[in-house]
Amino acid sequence: MKLTVRGLRPHERTAAEALFSALSTRHRLDDDLRLRVTGAAAPGGPMLVQANLRLFGAPARIQVAGRDPAEALAAGAARLDRQVRRLSTSWEPWPWPDPERRPLAVPGRPVISRVKSPRLHRQSVCQAAAHLAAMDYDAYLFIDSATGEDAVVHRAGPTGLQLTRQRSMHPPRAAGAPAPTVNPRRPPVLAPDAAAGRMTEGWLPFLFFTDSSTGRGNLMYRRYDGGIGLVSPASMEKVPLRK
Repeated sequence: MKLTVRGLRPHERTAAEALFSALSTRHRLDDDLRLRVTGAAAPGGPMLVQANLRLFGAPARIQVAGRDPAEALAAGAARLDRQVRRLSTSWEPWPWPDPERRPLAVPGRPVISRVKSPRLHRQSVCQAAAHLAAMDYDAYLFIDSATGEDAVVHRAGPTGLQLTRQRSMHPPRAAGAPAPTVNPRRPPVLAPDAAAGRMTEGWLPFLFFTDSSTGRGNLMYRRYDGGIGLVSPASMEKVPLRK
C-alpha cells in the first residue's frame, strides 16, 4: 500500500496506516492500493480520503469526505470495503441518494482551477455506467457508441442514473440495470468561463455543456477544495454545432 497524506498529525497518519493496511491485507490488495488523505484546504472544509486500486486488472477507486480525520478515515475504510466486495462478488449499485456523499453544490467564485484533457472512451451506456460506479464518480464524460455524441452519465433521477447526450434523447437500446432515465433537454452551448458562472450561480455540483468554440461536450465539476474542475476532450478537432 502506498499512502500519501497532507494535513494530518502523526497519530492520525498512524491510524490511517493501520486501518487501511488491515483492509489491504483482508482483500489481498498488496501493492495495488494507493491511498491519499488530504486535510481541509480552508477552516471548516472537508477532509478527503481517496483510494485507487486495481481489481482483476481493471481500475477502481473510492472518494469520500468527512468533517474531521476520524470521520473521514472511518467513512473511507467502509466505502473501500464495500467497493471491493461489490466489484469482486455480485455487483450492486450504490444507494441513491448516497448518504455518504457530502453535497458539493455550494456557492463560490467562478474560477476554473484545474483542466483535464483526456481522450474520451467510445462506450455503450451500460459500459459507461459500470465505469461510473467502479470509479465512484458522480458524473462521467464519454462518447456514446450508439450515436457518436459526447454524453454524460451521472447520479440523478428515480433510478439513481441519468444519461444526457448532446442532441439525442431516445433511450439506449441495452441499458442494463438500473436503467437510466434520459435527460429530455439538450445541454447548453457555452464558453467555459460562462459555464463556470452558470454553475456557481446555480449552486450546481457539475454542469455538462457543449463548448461553443469546439462543439465538443465538456464536463465541469465542483472540487472538494472549493475550486472548479473542467474535463475537456483531448481532440481539438472542431465539431459543427447542429440545430
